[in-house]
Amino acid sequence: MDAKEFHSLRQRLQKTQKQMAQLLGTSLKAIQSFEQGWRKVPVHIERQVLFLISNRGEDRRKSPSCWDIRDCSTKNREACPAWEFNLGHLCWFVNGTICRGEIQGSWPQKMRVCRTCEVFAQAVKPGDPEEKGRSRGRREGKDGKRKSVRGRAFIG
Repeated sequence: MDAKEFHSLRQRLQKTQKQMAQLLGTSLKAIQSFEQGWRKVPVHIERQVLFLISNRGEDRRKSPSCWDIRDCSTKNREACPAWEFNLGHLCWFVNGTICRGEIQGSWPQKMRVCRTCEVFAQAVKPGDPEEKGRSRGRREGKDGKRKSVRGRAFIG
């Protein structure tokens, strides 16, 4: 996860840097460093942010299971931790899953595969229209009207 993605996901969670630090159990300085690209986002922080984003909307848990989308064999399903713990919508979050016929190893290796998969894409995509608007640089002013936010690039 790079600085731009971290910043974008924090915005989608509608958290200030201070709130994000509290939520992730880290310092405000660390959050600032991640967003500026001064420090690499650690794996445990990346996983937690992606987990929070994936569980943001109500429709997330209704997503089809990875084994149905990927049409996994019975043998692979039964050997996979995502199947064992009924986490077909969170397979990308669970280490040691079997995807494309292979056990996925370390987090960086796993995420190279997962970031190209529709299960992951469905989990982290913007959810409701209100959230989508926010991820594109729109905010409500004090008067309740929508306004554009200048000078910020958002992934969404």
